[in-house]
Amino acid sequence: MKQHTLLVLGSGAAGCTAAIYAARAGIKTTLIRGNQPGGQLTITTDVENYPGFAEAVQGPWLMEQMEAQAKHCGVEVVADHIMAADLTAKTLTGMNGTVYSADALIIATGASAKWLGLESEKTYNGKGVSACATCDGAFYRNRNVAVIGGGNSALEEALYLANIAKHVTLIHRRDSFRGEKVLQNRVLNHEKISVIWNSAVDEILGDPHPITGGVTGLRLKSTTDGTLSELPVHGVFIAIGHQPNTSLFKGQLDMDETGYLTRLPGTVLPTHMGQPLPGVYVAGDVADSIYRQAVTAAGMGCMAALDANRYLESL
Repeated sequence: MKQHTLLVLGSGAAGCTAAIYAARAGIKTTLIRGNQPGGQLTITTDVENYPGFAEAVQGPWLMEQMEAQAKHCGVEVVADHIMAADLTAKTLTGMNGTVYSADALIIATGASAKWLGLESEKTYNGKGVSACATCDGAFYRNRNVAVIGGGNSALEEALYLANIAKHVTLIHRRDSFRGEKVLQNRVLNHEKISVIWNSAVDEILGDPHPITGGVTGLRLKSTTDGTLSELPVHGVFIAIGHQPNTSLFKGQLDMDETGYLTRLPGTVLPTHMGQPLPGVYVAGDVADSIYRQAVTAAGMGCMAALDANRYLESL
């Protein structure tokens, strides 16, 4: 067992900001990176709305800078994947059995991409199916690809892929997008992007050969009349939203119906049976199903660090 003053679980915008503020307050702080270091910004390309940058910056670069700043402030960064948590005792157990115990804990585990749930999606995962255009887009240079979804994630993926692929088809189960208006306009006016409305993926088609196989197309089903059609593509990018990374905390923290952690209004205090756990705080998308922005996550990280500092001073 390793004893710590403050543990920050998660290394996205919320976790890094919390660690920076805590370390600058003189708290011995340890940040556990998890299995997706940097969070969702590491699979985001152009970041245009984070304050302080007149020109767009790359998401992975921004997260590298946040972690570097945290280390510069004295934060110890640990690479581990937490398998179990006891929030009453404020202990976390890593994948190799290391137990991290702390006087205070900030949960900033973020959210992960959702999948369609098709068996063929699993069959061709990594062979034409992806949830990260930044990671895998280069494999489809000058080829036809499809993006599934209608929110900000889908619009951003389509715009990114349009710079690489021959053509991008955006497939949405409704008749209008849910993303930001500026992104909608860019997509609808882009010569290399077309949209198929009111359609859902019925099946991912392809060659299942383990070495030479891959995606060859999609079978689509109309959400209005049920008719089927096929679309030939080489790559499929799933961008239908995210789910909070909260499975560790089931039964220990209150959650809403979609799994996001609930907190006392106006605070970053998570609750169990309506009551806060002393010394435990939440920050970022793990407890935010509404805004889900890097800047709001960072703001919550700051709040959590300041609250943790007050708590630790009271001990």
